[in-house]
Amino acid sequence: MTDWLYAEESGGVRSARDFDVVELAEGIHLRADIFIRNCQRTQRPAHDVCVFLIQQGFEPGNLGLAPFPAIAIKEAADHEIGLTRAAMPGAEFQAAKSVFMGAIGVVHNAALATPAFEASPKHGYSRAMRPDRLNPLFVAADSLKGVGTGLARPLERLGLTRVKDFAYHLPDRFVTRRAVADLDQASVGENVVVGLTPVEYRSSAGRGPFRVLAADEAGNVCAITYFGRNTGWARKALPLGEKRWIAGRLDQYGQMLQIVHPDHVSDESGLALGQLVEPVYPLSEGLTQGRLAALVHQALERMPDLPEWIEPGLADKMQWPLWRDALELAHRSEHAAARDRLAYDELLANSLALMLVRRDNRARAGTPLHGDGSLRGKLKLPFGLTGAQSRAVREIEGDLAQPSPMLRLLQGDVGSGKTVVALEAMLLAVEAGTQAALLAPTEILARQHHETLTRMAAGTGATIALLTGRDKGRARESILMGLLDGSIQIVVGTHAIFQDAVAYKNLALVVIDEQHRFGVGQRLMLTQKGRRAPHCLAMTATPIPRTLTLAQYGEMDVSRLDEMPPGRQPIDTRVVAIERLGDVIGAIGRHLESGSQAYWVCPMVREQENEDLAAAEARYAELKARFGDSVVLVHGQLKGEVKDAAMERFASGAARLLVATTVIEVGVDVPNAT
Repeated sequence: MTDWLYAEESGGVRSARDFDVVELAEGIHLRADIFIRNCQRTQRPAHDVCVFLIQQGFEPGNLGLAPFPAIAIKEAADHEIGLTRAAMPGAEFQAAKSVFMGAIGVVHNAALATPAFEASPKHGYSRAMRPDRLNPLFVAADSLKGVGTGLARPLERLGLTRVKDFAYHLPDRFVTRRAVADLDQASVGENVVVGLTPVEYRSSAGRGPFRVLAADEAGNVCAITYFGRNTGWARKALPLGEKRWIAGRLDQYGQMLQIVHPDHVSDESGLALGQLVEPVYPLSEGLTQGRLAALVHQALERMPDLPEWIEPGLADKMQWPLWRDALELAHRSEHAAARDRLAYDELLANSLALMLVRRDNRARAGTPLHGDGSLRGKLKLPFGLTGAQSRAVREIEGDLAQPSPMLRLLQGDVGSGKTVVALEAMLLAVEAGTQAALLAPTEILARQHHETLTRMAAGTGATIALLTGRDKGRARESILMGLLDGSIQIVVGTHAIFQDAVAYKNLALVVIDEQHRFGVGQRLMLTQKGRRAPHCLAMTATPIPRTLTLAQYGEMDVSRLDEMPPGRQPIDTRVVAIERLGDVIGAIGRHLESGSQAYWVCPMVREQENEDLAAAEARYAELKARFGDSVVLVHGQLKGEVKDAAMERFASGAARLLVATTVIEVGVDVPNAT
């Protein structure tokens, strides 16, 4: 959701619509509108973008290995924003050098731009200042009444560190209650508000509950039940003989109606009736719904009235409320128009940012790469390229030959041959006398890529190295020296390849596999390793509809591998209810008996409270009891050597079933695991 799009121009701050950036965005309203109408309503905004311009142009100076703007944007992105769900995947790192044309600011949960650049007398940078009226929204959470040191940690776990964060902490759902005159009008299991008069206290022996028997206007008796040893609060809130309004769920215990731990107890009917529709917020340990709701209310009161930035005709057509009204309505009820408007704000801001990035990328100086085919001609592949692969290679070759850096997304299903296309691009870079790097999200996938590329490129003479966080001592030093002197031409690795200690002689191409798994700062750091801005090829196996591609990858050119190599078997995808888990295990057993192998992927490592998700450790224990030592387990919290041993057993066929989290990634290749 975009709270404010603004520019610093001759010292004045104006609406985004007042300056020419928006000329780039003709048709964006329509594009986002189409996307809104073709997707489900956003339940909770994920991230937000603010676009601002700095009129003064300046060159990035060097602070160590990373230009100052890269450091500043990295902090804004990774620490302020946390864009792991990428508002603009693959483009964030381009913002590092966008100071040549302006700057892109990206801010989490309220597009209220944080200064991305600090003043620096040494390097001559200026600070991008936000309007004064927005400053109160960026003060720390402890400026809200009731926030002390005890609440700091649970609020931080939810990402609620500044006032504006509370305004964008939208409810997951709403509890709807019905006001009834007496219990005869209510049904068991219903959430109600009813007036009751306490008539008797009943304590239980041991750890039993404390009950307050209360009667309604018709004489019906209901037990208001509390568990716990402290009965003082219940006696104080529910004095005998004094009517109270109770809000809660009406249940039945034996022959008696009861309300267990009522949500609200009030001595005024008006206060209780004000709770007929109540938001339910995501919580963390140490927070209650009432306390968080009170903090959200304070934050909403501080939201300023801002000029409208949505084109009036569209806002009227969609009947969207103003931004401030939309925020309040989204906290008050299931207001579809308010949620849609906030979601549209996010898409609009993303689109503006992406178009600026794309324009800036085309104006930046890269390294044109022209290969002579000497290495690619030596590739001895056991298969021919598909038409889609050949087309993608030609598109990439054309981009690499340009003076502006390539920014291309290579999209293709598992098994469509993205790795071969990436290898062709990296060999072209080596032919041009430069280096290439392939960034993988996990060590397992990095090692597999290294093995695959080494095997494919065996006859070319290109030197390919693997660098992960596990490499230590002389082996690591040897790789670092090879990258620095250029003797290593292609490096494959995890986050270790963009650490400060890693320097390249002439890095000109970066390939990012499963690029959505990397944060903004990580990609920023890698793309700062080249003499000039390196070309970037991002790969993903995630199927992305065209409308979503336009909305989320608008700054990138896209190559699609839309045909599979010959001999690939069709993929059969089925959804099975958890109640049929036994049938699934039985089918897996028959599959293993036929000599084949299988993956069993779980979303979590171990079971957690309040999470109804399959955990790898629990499922591994269950499957191991059924299939014995033919089952192995892999997840990210295991030591590297343990994971290697498990993967080796599975790859060799000694183990038939691999239970894992998504650490294995979709690209892990064991041909017999079908």
